[in-house]
Amino acid sequence: MTEILITARRLVVGPADRTIDDAALVVADGRITACGTRAEVEPTVPDAVRYDFPTGTILPGLIDSHVHLVLGGERDPIAPLLHRTPDTLLRDMIERARQALAAGVTTVRDLGDMHGGAARLRDMIAAQSVSGPRIVAATVPLTCPGGHLAALGGEVASKREIRDRIRRNADMGADLIKVMASGGALTPGGPPMWAAQFDADQLGYIVEQAEEVGLPVAAHAHGTDTIAHCVTAGVRTIEHCSWRTADGLRYDEAVAAAIARRNVAVCRCISGDWRGFLAQLGERNAAALCDAIQRMRRAGVRFIAGTDAGVPGAPFGDYAGMLEFFAAIGFPNGEVIDMATVHAADALGIAGRVGRLETGYEADVLVVDGDPLTDLGSLRKTLLVAARGRIHRNEDIA
Repeated sequence: MTEILITARRLVVGPADRTIDDAALVVADGRITACGTRAEVEPTVPDAVRYDFPTGTILPGLIDSHVHLVLGGERDPIAPLLHRTPDTLLRDMIERARQALAAGVTTVRDLGDMHGGAARLRDMIAAQSVSGPRIVAATVPLTCPGGHLAALGGEVASKREIRDRIRRNADMGADLIKVMASGGALTPGGPPMWAAQFDADQLGYIVEQAEEVGLPVAAHAHGTDTIAHCVTAGVRTIEHCSWRTADGLRYDEAVAAAIARRNVAVCRCISGDWRGFLAQLGERNAAALCDAIQRMRRAGVRFIAGTDAGVPGAPFGDYAGMLEFFAAIGFPNGEVIDMATVHAADALGIAGRVGRLETGYEADVLVVDGDPLTDLGSLRKTLLVAARGRIHRNEDIA
């Protein structure tokens, strides 16, 4: 058994307020076997393979809770899918997964693909036949006929179609079910972003059928009324949660309180180019969006971090930029790191395995130059990534 010793100036155990100075971590057989001060740990593994980072910080591998590995970020990311075979799409997905890994992301939750490609890639990465982060895969997202991302193949209308689609996804190896509860921006002619694609009864039925096959539900929901229906239905996470109506943004305090009370996590997807995104919204709408996020935070809503990588303007290699958005609107750095680690692991159902650096956890580890608790920009200075204990330096991720 080869033991690996990683030392650094500081280690973030998780949550971010638990730190160790002059720290050391030992990895063996894909798991963390020791974690503490260098003085305590180093003498116990005299023959270990060493990685020393005297100016670095060791922290849990980052989690991107919302990606689409099948999408390439083109202005129209759907069109290329229609002319590629599943094998060609898989090759593209492998490259995007490697880009995420190089950015320090050791887990991604893929919230919509074609042909179950994300589940297939998940198993390839787990078998170490290719490099990449752990994948939590939703496979084909449910949408209404002609609805948001209908081209991925998940159109359903009747309860029978809903039931059959959920069971097909489960048979493909889905880890969760994704429903496009409201409209989106990538399907010309589909419902607008604020409009409901499923009513309250249908959403409740989707959650019920997902529970029958042991799967949680993530709901894409922009519309204020749809957000309320998702909370009532019992989804595990709400994606975007942007409080849109036909007339603009309408934040609902009672619904936000219910989100917090029921411990529904919110993935308020923001790409690394958040400044450009806010500029496109315009000053008034951008201010309203940031205000809604801050009000949700004050209401006790639990946020998790996601980029929506794969859609236009959201590359796989710029995870840190999304985190910097939350810091820019007033979230403390430690809270932002928790969104990307412990809180995300809990919401994705993988707490106890990843998201913290503790003995017995799977060795998903990131080392950066500097201290992200004082400067989130240090997350762009990746020195080492370990995914399930497999060590990668950036030059090795290819």
